[in-house]
Amino acid sequence: MTETESIAYDVVVLGAGPVGENVADRTRAAGLSTAVVESELVGGECSYWACMPSKALLRPVIARADARRVPGLRQSVQGPLDASAVLAHRDYYTSHWKDDGQVQWLDSVGADLYRGHGRLTGPRTVTVTGADGERHVLTARHAVAVCTGSRAGLPDLPGLAEVRPWTSREATSAHEVPGRLVVVGGGVVATEMATVWQALGSRVTVLCRGKGLLNRMEPFAGELVAEALIEAGADVRTGTSVESVTREDGTVVVVTNAGDRIEADEILFATGRAPRTDDIGLDTIGLDPGSWLEVDDSLRVTGSEWLYAVGDVNHRALLTHQGKYQARIAGAAIAARASGVPLLESDPWGAHAATADHAAVPQVVFTDPEAAAVGLSLAEAEQAGHRVRAVDHDLASVAGAGLYADGYKGRARMVVDLEREILLGVTFVGPGVGELIHSATIAVAGQVPIGRLWHAVPSYPTISEIWLRLLEAYRDN
Repeated sequence: MTETESIAYDVVVLGAGPVGENVADRTRAAGLSTAVVESELVGGECSYWACMPSKALLRPVIARADARRVPGLRQSVQGPLDASAVLAHRDYYTSHWKDDGQVQWLDSVGADLYRGHGRLTGPRTVTVTGADGERHVLTARHAVAVCTGSRAGLPDLPGLAEVRPWTSREATSAHEVPGRLVVVGGGVVATEMATVWQALGSRVTVLCRGKGLLNRMEPFAGELVAEALIEAGADVRTGTSVESVTREDGTVVVVTNAGDRIEADEILFATGRAPRTDDIGLDTIGLDPGSWLEVDDSLRVTGSEWLYAVGDVNHRALLTHQGKYQARIAGAAIAARASGVPLLESDPWGAHAATADHAAVPQVVFTDPEAAAVGLSLAEAEQAGHRVRAVDHDLASVAGAGLYADGYKGRARMVVDLEREILLGVTFVGPGVGELIHSATIAVAGQVPIGRLWHAVPSYPTISEIWLRLLEAYRDN
């Protein structure tokens, strides 16, 4: 084993996923020397095992579903999907799990890449151990940013390791379609992967412990997605948990809390995430290994002057786009502190405060139908003590929805703060609604008054006309 002398940088970033890349981009743009440490692939979870492969798998599924609802086209798309072509499409969008292009981008911004496992070995110090045993000691003049993300969490079931279960990584990177697949969970990964593999030919059984799917959204979102999965042929069981799971002669055997025995070829556990902080040296600076890292709105770890935690590791919003937003805020805050510029953190929507984490987090679930939401649900708004009113409308009632698809099914809700007459949250469920959510995000983040929204005229005939219908429903009731 060899060790180089300590190398000083202004900023050291642990993790080269989208979040770490964006921190490095912002600190380099501010003229700060930056080192980035990565133990796997530059581009991270999103590029190779999450956002990109999952959406590449889902796109043909959703396109076929939409085409089957269009007169003159539906008869041409009644056959099965070409699973090999779909998987090849996924492989293309993961760059075949090679990170050359991402490395080139990192080089282009002037950040130095260190491949290997990075651990904090004291304040402002990161030691990187490469695959060949070579070590580099990096010190940070201004900041260390932990951007190591999260991993799939597995339940504490006896013998689970011997079953070789799928997590989100295996579900998005598998090269064969299992004949039978059990999906444990009811959230985004569970519903999206159930949608994919059912469409590719698996017989899918979804086991959801809660009362319904997508329980972080409005209840009708999970109801409509569950209805569609069942219509597609999936077996969806809510209020169901796994009591035991074994693999017998290659077959997965699941026993539920109801005493049911289910056999499958593979089982996917999509039951939550855990922070990748267990082996990054938190103990050397007085923090608990394996813990989520609490931060302020500038993404600086509570009680520290130099440590930042950006993205999933701070548990504020486990979404790639939200992590990248945090990275832009953190990069600006690091640069400001490095140059002695006063922070605008006291400004709730300023350049150094990740306020959207609390008030305007958008998300799209790419199922059929899509579910998209931003801000607070009705229940969340009421629990927060706001005086609110929910305004609902049938998405199928607007002309654009009928033109989009025969038999269109969907629903929209906006949650109105009655004191200020602004929107606290918006939810859309239906085919194609993922492209509607940014208009809602602007309305929520911008705190646009209801009176001004009347002047945002939706084009006719588009599904966006739902905005007019929601405003009319608010006015008339």
